[in-house]
Amino acid sequence: MSEFERLACAVAREAGGLLAERFRHDAPLDVETKGLHDFVTEADRAAESLITSRIRERYPDHAITAEEGSPGAVADGHCWIVDPLDGTTNFIHGVPVFAVSVAFQDRDGLSAGAIYDPLQDELFHASRGGGARLNGRPISCTRLDVMSEALLATGFPFRKLDRLDDYLETFAIFTRAAAGIRRAGSAVLDLAYTACGRYDGFWEVGLNAWDVAAGGLLVQEAGGRVTDTTGGPSFLDGNIVAAGPAIHARLVEVTREKLA
Repeated sequence: MSEFERLACAVAREAGGLLAERFRHDAPLDVETKGLHDFVTEADRAAESLITSRIRERYPDHAITAEEGSPGAVADGHCWIVDPLDGTTNFIHGVPVFAVSVAFQDRDGLSAGAIYDPLQDELFHASRGGGARLNGRPISCTRLDVMSEALLATGFPFRKLDRLDDYLETFAIFTRAAAGIRRAGSAVLDLAYTACGRYDGFWEVGLNAWDVAAGGLLVQEAGGRVTDTTGGPSFLDGNIVAAGPAIHARLVEVTREKLA
């Protein structure tokens, strides 16, 4: 591992342990509403505080972009992109599907990332040019090229309802074309599952950089393609299509027309 991948793994695992303990404790949560269908709990904030403190111990001059808002000065383009709890709504309702995502970006782009599912004890991690792994074992995207056999994943744009009608057109097209579609409620896990071949492809709009940074790198290092909905490189803006090469091209044929 690179030093950045190693740190991403360590802090994701530590924060995930904190989340798992709070989830299993089943105590009442202090829940705040940040915006439309957008919630935060004390668990989100505790996990983020843990992650950012560990990063700043090692790299005090690096910037940190995190979902709950952790400021930091940029040093030579070095920036950590953190989602301390992806799947907060699941977490609030006791649905056991959530994860921690930590990515590192330098002047050349995404360099390292880790996604940790504490309830399954699954750590997905990657570094640029070093491949992608699950608990240390190499993983790869599927090479499926038959859409009718594909299992796809997605997420509804519940915070961007102005995109809903166009999104539902793509949902209808892919529902008719694919073998199945799953919506589990954690974009970072959808991307991790695409990287290891459990899903053949994933698309979603209205996300944020912390939702897609580590997972996007994982899919790329697992041999897949990751773009925005037009087929361009700007997926960190939050509109993303990720899949093995053949299925990716077919997904983008639709998203380019419907979601550009």
